[in-house]
Amino acid sequence: MPSNVSASRDNQSWNYVLRSGLAGGVAGCVAKTVVAPLDRVKILFQTSNPDFQKYTGSWAGAFKAAGKIYTDGGVRGLLQGHSATLLRVFPYAAIKFMAYDKVHFMLMPTRDHETNFRRFAAGSLSGMISVLFTYPLEVIRVRMAFQTRSGTSSPLRPSVTQAIHQISSEGAVAPTSTQTAKTLFTTFPVLRFYRGFTVTIIGMVPYAGTSFLTWGFLRAKFIPRPMPGEKKPATPGADLVIGGISGMIAQTVSYPFEIIRRHMQVGGVMRPDRWLRWGETVKAIYRTGGWKGFYVGLSIGYLKVVPMTAVSYAVWEAGKRALKI
Repeated sequence: MPSNVSASRDNQSWNYVLRSGLAGGVAGCVAKTVVAPLDRVKILFQTSNPDFQKYTGSWAGAFKAAGKIYTDGGVRGLLQGHSATLLRVFPYAAIKFMAYDKVHFMLMPTRDHETNFRRFAAGSLSGMISVLFTYPLEVIRVRMAFQTRSGTSSPLRPSVTQAIHQISSEGAVAPTSTQTAKTLFTTFPVLRFYRGFTVTIIGMVPYAGTSFLTWGFLRAKFIPRPMPGEKKPATPGADLVIGGISGMIAQTVSYPFEIIRRHMQVGGVMRPDRWLRWGETVKAIYRTGGWKGFYVGLSIGYLKVVPMTAVSYAVWEAGKRALKI
């Protein structure tokens, strides 16, 4: 009994939660670096970049697109936007895993309290909390990855500061779609960095919820938990497999939301005078590619998300062991 009480208090302490967040932040950076070139290709596919539309629809096309990027810009081209990715991913992953540990314990203080619904709720809440605090960095990252042609008014390989300046100037002078949007832009300039935020929050519910639900369910099903007082065994192989399955299922469930979000995030490039709305974005995607338009890049999404999620969860678990939590 004393060991259980001690473990519970430790799980509730901010020392524990912050160390879990540190492990999560490192895990996120490692995972994103592993799949950075695929991430660049996927963004170009999702946002219907005119230079890369001919490559969409197959894994072979994804590799051809990566080859073109490498030919045009070398390794730096494949990693374009990655600096902004790391700036976003560390706090995003740290907050997500830190929030998950905290919310998980609040909803499920003991094994008897664990249910699939509570696992889903804990994952969804942690994902939404992390997005709320880090979303502007995501928009900056997508803008940096989207640019491909030097003939446009934007630089071929924009820096973080150039991307920030571009986003800051959008909608500042030209009339927006509604007077309300214009007033909001003027009163709260930071909103320009929240293009696509509503669809992101809604999409985060099935994505993070399903990911953590699958992770928790499969671990509870196949990995024996240590008895009180026993040391938690290292299970890197199982962590990788379960993490990969979690990422694949979560990606499938939430992918249409991701397509809509990407189009809204780069909307300022195509329509800098407007705040693209849900309805018109959905209609534009459907008009261009039908229902399949909401799944453009899904194959490369699997190719990216499965190893990324697998590495993320495995490194998080390894980090927590290394930090003795």
